[in-house]
Amino acid sequence: MTSQPTLTKADHGHGGPGGTGDPGSGSGLHAGLKNRHLSMIAIGGVIGAGLFVGSSSGIATAGPGILLSYALVGTLVVLVMRMLGEMSAANPTSGSFSAHADRALGRWAGFSIGWLYWFFWVVVLAVEATAGAVILEGWVPAVPQWAWALIVMVVLTGTNLVSVGSYGEFEFWFAGIKVVAIGAFIVIGGLAVFGVLPGVDSDQAGLSNLTEHGGFLPHGPGAILTGVLLVVFSFMGSEIATLAAGESEDPQRAVTKSTNSIIWRIGVFYLGSILVVVSLLPWDSESIQDKGSYVAALDSLGIAHAGQIMNFIVLTSVLSCLNSGLYTASRMAFSLGQRGDAPRSFARTTERGVPRTAILVSVVFGFVAVFFNYKFPDSVFLFLVSSSGAVALFVWLVICFSQLRMRKIIQAEAPEKLVVKMWLYPYLTWATAALIVFILGYMLTDTEHDGRKTVLLSLLVAAVVLVIAVVRQKLGSGQDREREQDEVAAG
Repeated sequence: MTSQPTLTKADHGHGGPGGTGDPGSGSGLHAGLKNRHLSMIAIGGVIGAGLFVGSSSGIATAGPGILLSYALVGTLVVLVMRMLGEMSAANPTSGSFSAHADRALGRWAGFSIGWLYWFFWVVVLAVEATAGAVILEGWVPAVPQWAWALIVMVVLTGTNLVSVGSYGEFEFWFAGIKVVAIGAFIVIGGLAVFGVLPGVDSDQAGLSNLTEHGGFLPHGPGAILTGVLLVVFSFMGSEIATLAAGESEDPQRAVTKSTNSIIWRIGVFYLGSILVVVSLLPWDSESIQDKGSYVAALDSLGIAHAGQIMNFIVLTSVLSCLNSGLYTASRMAFSLGQRGDAPRSFARTTERGVPRTAILVSVVFGFVAVFFNYKFPDSVFLFLVSSSGAVALFVWLVICFSQLRMRKIIQAEAPEKLVVKMWLYPYLTWATAALIVFILGYMLTDTEHDGRKTVLLSLLVAAVVLVIAVVRQKLGSGQDREREQDEVAAG
């Protein structure tokens, strides 16, 4: 079994000797996340900034049928999270699916998917920091955009460096604002759709918008799959709760709870809010493309300053994504260091249980990516974004294959740990893997939305990482054999 991070309760102060957290010293991450932190991280994890800013292109492509695209991807995420929940409840770890792949499929798998996932999130740091800086510069033009990006990154880096509890507290409030905002949007919009919202008389709102203006599928059934390509990446982040659970007081309970609640979270926040949008306005309304789907929906109700309200909500989502992205990247780097797949310094922790080196290395790469965004937006940065775009699908595919193998391992070694079980195993697992492969294949046919370029560049980066993993594994095996031979000769 691969080495896992040692958990100690933060409030008991059981840090390692000297607070170094050196692997093997008995120190490590602290269980500093409270149940309310984990609950909000799980809820907020499925609400990315992409939901607010990216849904308008999906609506334009598929019309009201975008609901089926969201439902299809949502079902896929529910199934993948069920598999991940099964493995993580049995063995909670900050490495999550990377650590599971390490044991189930081999060292090469854990190494490859761990580094690809880390790469994805450090690029996301740059994307979100820039998005937040654009909004903040609009509010305070005296401060240049690059300075805002720097300020945001420094503040959240400081938060993550203090303790895991400070990360959890910030995320609790960031996610709370998102949840309240979407909840209020659904309630207010729903009342308007049925014509019972006091003081509002919207002549455009109504369920008839779902079938009029060209029908429910104005561009045909094929648009559903195209919509899938546009919305699939907004779901990345659902798995963060399983990584964070490793630093909670009751990891198994946290994983079980987040896994069981994923269905209603996706149903309410994604399907519910998008249903309200396409019911309040005709899908082909120019305002949806000009202003964004949620701003256009609020404007249609005559809500004053709708654009600024949504900017605040998007900024909160951006900060939440940045906060969680830095946390997630650093914990994956920590886990890789624990398993010897990254420099051992990555696995050292402070006396507060914070993997300082893993955090700083992650944020440095994030800063470099921000620099590329400002200096080479159409070349280097575009490559970084495109080459990390399909990583979400790679991660989900690896989770599928890991679960197929890990179920047998858990049943053989500790069947009592199967407190969460994948439905209809192994048939539904194979069906989920087939669907992911189909989506990747379909992306290769998509030239209009850069799907082909995204998959090819992501495969290129994945191939490079995989080659490094295989070479390292072979070199390591050779060194192990030489060590064994030396021991035999000495004996």
